[in-house]
Amino acid sequence: MASDLLSVSIDFETSHLFFPHIVHWLLAGLFLLILVTKVVPFMAAVKRGERTLPIIGEARDSKRFFGTLALICAYFYLMAVVGDLFPYTGYGFLFVSMVFVLLMSLMYLHDWTKKKLIIVVINAIAAPTIAWFVLAKLFTITLP
Repeated sequence: MASDLLSVSIDFETSHLFFPHIVHWLLAGLFLLILVTKVVPFMAAVKRGERTLPIIGEARDSKRFFGTLALICAYFYLMAVVGDLFPYTGYGFLFVSMVFVLLMSLMYLHDWTKKKLIIVVINAIAAPTIAWFVLAKLFTITLP
């Protein structure tokens, strides 16, 4: 009897699913909590006419909205293309991320001054380089 309490039996075919199941249920619970506390009152306010639905009832900067969607699509596509030119180095992530951060920053930059452009260029080079170094070199995570 005492040996039964101290023994552990592990089913290795399904043991890797233990934590993902916990995470899925936690995410589902948090989603329901958000629905109840935020979405339901918001939709009630829309029905009463106190609020409008986002995007539908408000003005939108179409150039930036569709530009962002296009850049994100190009980013993921080109990361694989450039990554195939330099396999197993992470240069696809590094080079495409530099261009992506630069173009996104320039698209959302309102006042183009020399100082702000220098900051944008430094950020576009430094941020992906630091992320690439930490992920690819320190943690040896394979990047495209």
